[in-house]
Amino acid sequence: MVVEENHSYSEVIGTSAMPYLSGLASKYGLATQYFANTHPSIGNYFELTTGQTITGDDTIPGPIPDDNIVRQLIAAGKSWKGYAESLPSVGYTGPDVYPYKRGHFPLSYFIDVVNDSTQANNLVPFTQFATDLANDQLPEYSLVIPNLLNDAHDGPLSDADTWLQTNIDPLLSNPSFQQNGVLIITFDEGDMTDLANGGGHVVTVIVGPKVQPGFQSTTFYQHQNALALVCSTLGISACPGQAAGADSMGEFF
Repeated sequence: MVVEENHSYSEVIGTSAMPYLSGLASKYGLATQYFANTHPSIGNYFELTTGQTITGDDTIPGPIPDDNIVRQLIAAGKSWKGYAESLPSVGYTGPDVYPYKRGHFPLSYFIDVVNDSTQANNLVPFTQFATDLANDQLPEYSLVIPNLLNDAHDGPLSDADTWLQTNIDPLLSNPSFQQNGVLIITFDEGDMTDLANGGGHVVTVIVGPKVQPGFQSTTFYQHQNALALVCSTLGISACPGQAAGADSMGEFF
């Protein structure tokens, strides 16, 4: 899963702003009625990983005790990593160090990670992603967080698009991914003036060898559905929070 920032659907689809992402949307699957849950960002990141918005406070220090995807991955014996661009060091759970923003890296808040040094070591700088991909050592669950310059938060959509093409496109030709991989690219929230269904109308693209080519869904989805898709794909029955009863987006496959 890769998360972009703060742009509404109408700013991306049907425009020339993100040609690479738009190309993926045309070739694979596009959720045309997908809406973020809230404003500001942090609640959406928690929705994607806990099935709850948890908080609207970007300055919350944590730790967060609520059920979460890491807890369920551990219980299911699944491997995981969080790849955050500009993360200061492996296992870092401290505050913002620009252009890294902790509020965009929800895995760094969970007690399951903060209180366990072994699990904390799965929080790694994004530079590790290319190495793990090249060595065929990507975990079963990866959360990829570009920094504030490359996620369209502080930089233009064109920079975010180039970053995706440079850094994520190599994943699509990886033999392991080509067998049964699923890539979810979503935006955390829409433009701050876009209040539709809580957090605005956002782009969510589903990529993978088993995705129906050129599929466009008109089903209403939110971030708990993306989390339900993660759980369904990985065979996790006890999906956290609202994701437990959410549609897992199976129509894409």
